[in-house]
Amino acid sequence: MRRMKFPQRYLIVILTFLCTSVCYIERVGFSIAYTFAADAAGVNQSSKGTILSTFYYGYACSQVPGGWTAQRIGGRRVLLLSFILWSLTCALVPLDPNKVTMLVLARLLVGVAQGFIFPSIHTVLAQWVPAHERSRSISLTTSGMYLGAAAGMLFLPSLVKFRGPQSVFLAEAALGAMWSLLWFKYSSDGIGETLLPIKVGQKVKAEKGGKSNSSSGPTIPWKRMFLSLPIWAIVVNNFTFHYALYVLMNWLPTYFEQGLQLSLQEMGSSKMMPYLNMFIFSNIGGVIADHLIVKRVLSVTKTRKLLNTIGFMVASLALMALPLFRTSNGAVLCSSIALGFLALGRAGFAVNHMDVAPRYAGIVMGVSNTAGTLAGIIGVDLTGKLLEGAKAANLDLSSPDSWRAVFLVPGLLCLFSSFVFLIFSVGERIFD
Repeated sequence: MRRMKFPQRYLIVILTFLCTSVCYIERVGFSIAYTFAADAAGVNQSSKGTILSTFYYGYACSQVPGGWTAQRIGGRRVLLLSFILWSLTCALVPLDPNKVTMLVLARLLVGVAQGFIFPSIHTVLAQWVPAHERSRSISLTTSGMYLGAAAGMLFLPSLVKFRGPQSVFLAEAALGAMWSLLWFKYSSDGIGETLLPIKVGQKVKAEKGGKSNSSSGPTIPWKRMFLSLPIWAIVVNNFTFHYALYVLMNWLPTYFEQGLQLSLQEMGSSKMMPYLNMFIFSNIGGVIADHLIVKRVLSVTKTRKLLNTIGFMVASLALMALPLFRTSNGAVLCSSIALGFLALGRAGFAVNHMDVAPRYAGIVMGVSNTAGTLAGIIGVDLTGKLLEGAKAANLDLSSPDSWRAVFLVPGLLCLFSSFVFLIFSVGERIFD
């Protein structure tokens, strides 16, 4: 009996899923390890916010160059080099809160290296994945972020407790090295299946969104992109999504420990639920979107708008309600709803760049992810300042009033962004 060949595009999607998982283990891991070390050294909340946001400065600088480089030399090479760079940095840099300059430079370098990763992933996926598999492939790949964050929240606090914060850096570097070996061995830069099957007798071509065949490559329509309202709808929603995500990712450990007087170690598996919920809802959104599109229940445009609006509206309500919940179960439930529905919304805006500009998917992703990274810089740093301001106003961090503004800002941004996407987004290709 002839053995069925495992399609190469499925392997590529699985590897990119593992890639995003490892990246987010690193990000959550630094937040946990640094928070532990900084609290032990008596570092104030504003200074913590500055260090935690440093990563995003480097990350912002390399988003568009990452998309351009992947377009020119191929996403496979860029991903491999980026992983090797940030893994080496984690392995070699000591975690000492008193060595501020070294930490800042290290986080900038890790940010620059990881900034090349997501535009490269989208360049690779635009090259390999046909349109009818796009939503669930992107959703699965990006859901790796949330599974990685959940795994980090579950295991890394115990690692810090028993082996110290430096052990987190070494564990992250080891994971990065293992993924790099897998990618080097099993990935491919070229389209292994030029014609990808949908049904018997029916074929569809994947987009050639990876390495350019010509020496000069296609001319990138920069001006049209920056003047395009559908592109700006993607950018605005990417900004809001990452503002909410990065604020929660970097400050939830502080909220649990100082806002609710809980111990991360004693919370057990419940602390990973917000990110596990993102993993689940991200994949649910992808499957629903592809079903609605393939079965022609809704057009691509209406599908993207529907899922984006539901996701961001529910997340907005949950974010604004979060400070009202003063128990472990209540806070975990509310943050799980917020992050879960934000992930559902990714089946709207986060896939849309492959609808409107599949040939330049990596570049559009780089542009929108730059906005998302700026949200990380602003949101993480602003949160530290808001908490310091609350302390200056004689409010204790265990008071819900200290945290109300922290969660109100992303809640209002979600409302605004959902209306922007509802009005200006389209699901058809507008860039050839």
